[in-house]
Amino acid sequence: MTATVTAIPEDGPANKALIRLLSKEWQVAKSSIQLTNGQANRRKILLIEGNPAALLVDLSRWIERQDP
Repeated sequence: MTATVTAIPEDGPANKALIRLLSKEWQVAKSSIQLTNGQANRRKILLIEGNPAALLVDLSRWIERQDP
């Protein structure tokens, strides 16, 4: 998946904007999303805290809506 934000990629604003975007899209708290790898790269690894089974269902539905 690809996400695009308009914040500048310097000193963290773009990473924060990405977390805000995903939090809104996935309907999870911003505090439950952590950037674990890729702070300075285009490719990111995120940790999403919560019930794994519920997150899997919710994110699977979201992915299905993204792929027509």
